[in-house]
Amino acid sequence: MVQVYMRVHERVDHYLVSICDAELLGKTLTEGKIKFKVSKEFYGGDLVDLETCMSHLKKATIANMVGKSTVDAAINAGLVHEQAILYIEGHPHAQWVKL
Repeated sequence: MVQVYMRVHERVDHYLVSICDAELLGKTLTEGKIKFKVSKEFYGGDLVDLETCMSHLKKATIANMVGKSTVDAAINAGLVHEQAILYIEGHPHAQWVKL
């Protein structure tokens, strides 16, 4: 069973979910002018299974995810469109905000 890091940042008006593949936590990905830090402070919450992540993503108002396992699961759940993915060093990244 694949496990990923997930952190929920809950505020009065937003439910932000950040998820990353375990092997990316703490790394900085670079692609051209983009430097993307997969920080422990933002992503490094609990180590959980993908099913748990998807249940949180379904109620998220803001979502941020990086890594093949994480983004593929969101695509398969119908939460991310394939054309909305940015690749950084070959790793998929997706995000959204519900207004």
